[in-house]
Amino acid sequence: MSVNVSTQVKKTTIKPKKKRRQFNPRLLLLLIPPLIWLTVFLFAPYFTLFLNSFWKVDFGTIVREFTLDNYTKFFTNELYFGTLLKTLKIASLVTIFSVLLSYPLAYYINFKVKKHKQLMYTLVIIPLWVSYLVRAYAWKIVLGQEGILNNLLMSLGLIDKPLEIFLYSPYAVVLALTHIYTPWVLMSIYTSLEHIPRNLQEASKDLGAGRFRTFFKIIFPLSLPGVIAGATFAFVLTMGDFLAPQLLGGTSSMMISNVVYSLFGVANNWPLGSTIGIVTLVLVLLILEITHRLEKKASSFENAEETKGA
Repeated sequence: MSVNVSTQVKKTTIKPKKKRRQFNPRLLLLLIPPLIWLTVFLFAPYFTLFLNSFWKVDFGTIVREFTLDNYTKFFTNELYFGTLLKTLKIASLVTIFSVLLSYPLAYYINFKVKKHKQLMYTLVIIPLWVSYLVRAYAWKIVLGQEGILNNLLMSLGLIDKPLEIFLYSPYAVVLALTHIYTPWVLMSIYTSLEHIPRNLQEASKDLGAGRFRTFFKIIFPLSLPGVIAGATFAFVLTMGDFLAPQLLGGTSSMMISNVVYSLFGVANNWPLGSTIGIVTLVLVLLILEITHRLEKKASSFENAEETKGA
């Protein structure tokens, strides 16, 4: 009786056993301090804010009774919800202007400047060394009725008397915040442009692509992660800003952070202030999640392009 050896012998592959990671108690000791810090100074305050948003105020006293009136009041009151929409508009304008100013400058320093590139980059980010408050007050001096801009226009004979439209307006807030956050956006875009392989540009030119085609097909798509990161930075920081609107915007240009500040300080309405804080926090987290996904898509495209170029 013939026996088919091929049917009896089975090829077996011996898989190496995965080593189980042993628990290291030292790692737990290293994690305890940051966990305590995050719990005490981050999670606990947010949780307290969340609880306060469901309480109510009765004659200046906080009553711990569950209610959704604060959320209803926020979304139905034109003052609060309208201020949030105005804040979103100002943050969008600041983000757009910051990107439009930062990208050409970052591109020029990165690709056009041959000598003293580091010096020019340092000169651009020097405003970050100056206090935020000093820069805000500087714009107040420039835009005031007796400020530099009005005096310049009067000396040129363009106006007869100082104009009041420059200061205490949304335009002043957008201008100041754009100046304040543009260096942050530029740093992000500059870093992204700096990591673009130069051989991709050379290959594009060798294949007959012009300057504009190379920019829109190679450089701009590869720099999108930096653009998205910088734009997110400017947008989120503008959403939470309250000093520039207070110094340069006046009551007509109040932003959502100014409303929260007044509710916690002057009005003593902590539950409603907590409600606005929670809504703003959720909105910012949603924006961060969207931009994070966009940045991941842009980064995956960048990796694919670099692989092709290699």
